Amino acid sequence: MVTDDGMEWALCNLGDLYYSQDKLDEAEKMYQRALQGYEKAWGPDHTSTLNTVNNLGLLYKSQGRLDEAEKMYQRALEGYEKTWSLGHTSTLDTVNKLGLLYKSQGKLDEAEKMFQRALQGKEKAWGPDHTSTLDTVNHLGLFYADQGKLDEAEKMYQRALQGYEKAWGPDHTSTLDTVNNLGLLYKSQGKLDEAEKMYQRALQGYEKAWGPDHTSTLNTVNNLGLLYADQGKLDEAEKMCQRALQGFEKAWGPGHPSTLNTVGSLGNLYNSQGKLGEAEKMYQRALQGFEKACGPDHLSTLNTVGSLGNLYNFQGKLDEAEKLYQRALQGFEKLWGLDHTSTLNVVNTLGNLYNSQGKLDEAEEMCRRALQGYEKALGLENVTRHRPALKAIWNLGRIFAAQGHLDEAKEMFSRARTGFQTLLGPSSDVCRRLDLSISTIILRKVNEEIFLSPLLT
Repeated sequence: MVTDDGMEWALCNLGDLYYSQDKLDEAEKMYQRALQGYEKAWGPDHTSTLNTVNNLGLLYKSQGRLDEAEKMYQRALEGYEKTWSLGHTSTLDTVNKLGLLYKSQGKLDEAEKMFQRALQGKEKAWGPDHTSTLDTVNHLGLFYADQGKLDEAEKMYQRALQGYEKAWGPDHTSTLDTVNNLGLLYKSQGKLDEAEKMYQRALQGYEKAWGPDHTSTLNTVNNLGLLYADQGKLDEAEKMCQRALQGFEKAWGPGHPSTLNTVGSLGNLYNSQGKLGEAEKMYQRALQGFEKACGPDHLSTLNTVGSLGNLYNFQGKLDEAEKLYQRALQGFEKLWGLDHTSTLNVVNTLGNLYNSQGKLDEAEEMCRRALQGYEKALGLENVTRHRPALKAIWNLGRIFAAQGHLDEAKEMFSRARTGFQTLLGPSSDVCRRLDLSISTIILRKVNEEIFLSPLLT
């Protein structure tokens, strides 16, 4: 005969199975039934109850129900603190999960506090080189990378990598995951050769550990494709993206989000190659797939909306682009809030579009909003190391130049140039373009002074 506790245990296991199969509605039903049983049998603060509350938090986060996830995590955390203590590993794991959730919500200060608390607790409980400690180090690296704090991110990744290599060896999947993260970081820093080395190492390791068609292998194949595109190796890029797409279609099916992400990557590649018709087909396929699989306001859906808007913008279809950007903006505001960096990226893009349309007042309003938001989210000292924020500064320079506000334009161009010099080096194409813009502004000011000088004497 199955006891009540055994029944709840079975329900939880069934919920875990459904969760692993992406059957989230079925998983929720199992977790809810288990939770009600545990609450009745053991009370609201029993560890079995709290573990199920924690599982529901994970589930709600996967569904994008972030407020509900936060309530579950907060309940679990308060229960673990009461039952186990502040420094118990179950408590710290939930603290770490709250950090990840706050990061998703754009609550960056709260997220960093949770990660730092989890890290300090795990260092004390397990030591600095325990794999659970290293997992939180890696999460901090991801957090700093998202904020544009690339130096801090690199330190975290390097610490995690050295720890994993010591604990697990150079070819363990946790080691390889961090190698892959370092590849992403180096790509963001414009260190494309170093990024390629990381991706190649990760790819060889995944192929050895998991095989050529495992999803972790395919993710790195896709990353390599994106890198080759940035390096201008478009044929190699297409081969990688096609390999990733075929693998994901086989592993997950044509409508799975991982498959659709690669479809979107191919759209970006075709866009870079000037194959705009093929690019539009890929974006449309990805958009329709994400709308069906994830819903119209899911992050992946909104990112694809933005990519399609960028394509129409490039094609000069400005009205169509504006509609898509407005849809993306409304979605991000609903999903992340007004001041999240992803929201601000769309605000900045809209400002650039309005500038192209000659709507200078609207353009200035959008770009000022974006810059003020970046300064608030990232801090003044980090804005000049964050590429999207630098683009907002650059866009404001263009707008001021179009308005004839030459001093303000020069200030913005100079500020953007200083930031891009730090990120990309003084000889980068971006810095050369900004140098030209600054020289043009100086020449315009000189010409104005020459023109006005007779009137002033």
